[in-house]
Amino acid sequence: MGASVSRDDFEWTYTQEPHASRRKLILEKYPEIKQLFGHDSNMVYKVSLMLLMQLIACYFIQDAPWPVIILAAYCFGGIVNHSMMLAIHEISHNLAFGHSRPLSNRILGIVGNVIIAVPISIAFKKYHLEHHKYQGIEDIDMDLPSKSEGILFHNTFTKCIWLFLQPFFYALRPLFLRPKPVTGLEIINTTVQIVFDLAILYFFGVKSLSYLMIGSLLAMGIHPVAGHFISEHYMFKKGYETYSYYGPLNLISFNVGYHNEHHDFPNVPGCRLPKVREIAPEFYNNLPSHSSWSRVLYDFVMDPDIGPYARVKRKSRPIPIDPSNLDADGDSKAE
Repeated sequence: MGASVSRDDFEWTYTQEPHASRRKLILEKYPEIKQLFGHDSNMVYKVSLMLLMQLIACYFIQDAPWPVIILAAYCFGGIVNHSMMLAIHEISHNLAFGHSRPLSNRILGIVGNVIIAVPISIAFKKYHLEHHKYQGIEDIDMDLPSKSEGILFHNTFTKCIWLFLQPFFYALRPLFLRPKPVTGLEIINTTVQIVFDLAILYFFGVKSLSYLMIGSLLAMGIHPVAGHFISEHYMFKKGYETYSYYGPLNLISFNVGYHNEHHDFPNVPGCRLPKVREIAPEFYNNLPSHSSWSRVLYDFVMDPDIGPYARVKRKSRPIPIDPSNLDADGDSKAE
């Protein structure tokens, strides 16, 4: 079964998350960073290109043998779909059209979502912005594994299983631990997805639809591009709860690897996050970081000091409902 994890609980802290204070210090020293705020005017074209690529792939894969479909899903389709998930991450921050056009952002997210084959765009936004605003807070930040995950997946073998099952934990954890009312936009998101899936099934067949679904699942599990799920906040060095990744896969992941920079400045689109580090290098160069997402996955499985419990966690506190802290969709703003 492999080495057992040395931790039997989360890393509890009573300090605030580090990003708000660092943001304040950086802006005091480098106010020009505010010029990076805004949106990515090319996001529509990027989403459209990925959508077109997958539609073309569905056409060519429809009669392929199942082994080819699975290989193509892992090596190509899953990468495109994962990139679309990270485009949806950008869109959840209103970085496609800006904060003044929230509905346009939601529509683009729903449209891009279709190649992932399951509806995630609207529901993701509801929980993700809380991850920013309440990072590490028990019962609120749904990016945190549950205690049950820490207990069940406690050695090398079970951690490997956990990575395979990560898409399901990531999707279902919020629904069980922090359920929220279904919104009209979620119903639209789901309806559009069902119509698209049925259209793929009708025009291209079950193999093409399976190609999309399999790609989404595989690329969220044990796959190099999925390494960011672990690299971002799992505690590889005691006392540090957010880590950036500076490697080539940022090119196909909207620079999500620049994760300290992203949490410090969620209003900066991914295409401009490297500029944050360029402007304020002394705030980032000495922080622990990763250079390989594949290495992150390997270390997560093999290192007994790392597992689902290797997360910084804070005790839950009541959330004051302040209308000024809500965005146009009624969700908490990411600070």
